[in-house]
Amino acid sequence: MGKGVHMSQSHTSPFDASDPNLPVILLSHRAPVTFGTNEAGERTINRGAGGIVTALTGLTEQFAETVWVCAADSDEDRVVVEEHDGESFDVAGPHGEQQLHLRMVQIDADVQEKFYGVISNPLLWFIQHGLYGLATAPDLTQRDHDAFVTGYIAANAEFGDAVASEVEKRGGRAIVMLHDYHFYVVASFVRSRCPDVAMSLFVHIPWPGPDNWTVLPPSMRDPIFAGLLANDVVAFHTDRFARNFLLCVQEHLGLQVDWSDMSVVVDGRHVRARSYPISIDVEALRAVAASDAVQAHVDVLTTQYGLPERQLILRVDRTDPSKNIVRGFRAYDRMLELTPELKGKVVFLAMLQPSRQDVSEYADYLQQIGGVVAEVNARHGGDGWQPIDLRLDNDFEFAVGAYRVCDVLLVNALADGMNLVSKEAVVVNERDMVLALSENTGAFAELGEHAVTVYPFDIEQQAHALAEALAMPLAERRAHLREAAGVVVMNDVQQWLSAQLEDLRALRGHGVPRFTP
Repeated sequence: MGKGVHMSQSHTSPFDASDPNLPVILLSHRAPVTFGTNEAGERTINRGAGGIVTALTGLTEQFAETVWVCAADSDEDRVVVEEHDGESFDVAGPHGEQQLHLRMVQIDADVQEKFYGVISNPLLWFIQHGLYGLATAPDLTQRDHDAFVTGYIAANAEFGDAVASEVEKRGGRAIVMLHDYHFYVVASFVRSRCPDVAMSLFVHIPWPGPDNWTVLPPSMRDPIFAGLLANDVVAFHTDRFARNFLLCVQEHLGLQVDWSDMSVVVDGRHVRARSYPISIDVEALRAVAASDAVQAHVDVLTTQYGLPERQLILRVDRTDPSKNIVRGFRAYDRMLELTPELKGKVVFLAMLQPSRQDVSEYADYLQQIGGVVAEVNARHGGDGWQPIDLRLDNDFEFAVGAYRVCDVLLVNALADGMNLVSKEAVVVNERDMVLALSENTGAFAELGEHAVTVYPFDIEQQAHALAEALAMPLAERRAHLREAAGVVVMNDVQQWLSAQLEDLRALRGHGVPRFTP
């Protein structure tokens, strides 16, 4: 194996290929529903937030037996876990949808803080998004080493136990689909107890090259790579991320990579790296866009901003440093300096959701955002015109209304696994919107040729890109938007799910049931 990394042995007994009812076990940190209480003390059920929840909900609707394992996050979640003695249970969706079979895992608060607040965020997130200025951060101490073992590994063991027990209840054979950077070592625990599963882990954030991972010492880095290699498929949004992963196991573990097959052999198992660009449920989004609630937002936005006499630049993001929000505002500021004739004629609407404010880097970044907005508005505003309209909110229907009427959508992320905002906007926009898209997003691989490229560290270039987008001739705008929407419609969330399941079936020869959109 090289460098002392030990992999558990696995068996390869095949599934019955004729079995159409093979269970699917999902694991994500976010839950498909969250429990709460109203003012009367009655239990409420709300749909979970985020693109992963939306994507995976489509999978649960397609198979007879799907168990969704997730974290108990709210106080009421934890009450529900205790009511069911930590076992799985059935719950109806928040709007009366098909019942979900759910298993929520309650982690000790101290373990949870180490697992999530020290290692997952910010350490892994910052490494994988290239956010550390290495001259000054991070400084790994005994606190981090302890958090990795007694937090990250310990929590992964608990989630692995929950997944494995659900597989064992179903005879030890299932499709297991793990999701994201919180659970890099879960597969090791599952594989040791359930060697006959077909298992994948999908990494929803960027995967950098080998040099980035030298931030972590081998005592942390090697268990992460070993855990990922306990899967049959390690999945990413882009080919580049998949190649980076294989370069990492080649450089750091000394494994021989078969580049023609994008695979490595571990304990007699072929582990493949694959790319599946995640997408959206186009039909569901368009239904939301056509709703009365969204139309009401469209009417207000049109009146408030004086559309179409004015133009509207839009961004919809979390206040995460990786989203590059401050440089986007500085680029807009520079654009107004370069093209003063646009003053009073264009508004920048930024709908931002405060994110992870318990992490100091995120709290500081939100303050920087507020500061630069105040600067730009003070420098350029006047005569009833405010250059930037900053809204700290998470109103999806409002965002969809803004998608419909914006002229330019700015996505200038420093690094992004995919970026579903870009895909959402192109399929509902009604004003021949121009997508200004960072080359460092996963979405760029699919939509880059239909967008104005922005280079996220180059404020001057971004300023010129925004001016170019606003001035683009109508016919060119319309053609690019139509082509971009066509890409998203063709490669929607059902295609994303189908491709993964087809590959698991083919690679393991286990008779994995076909996903039928």
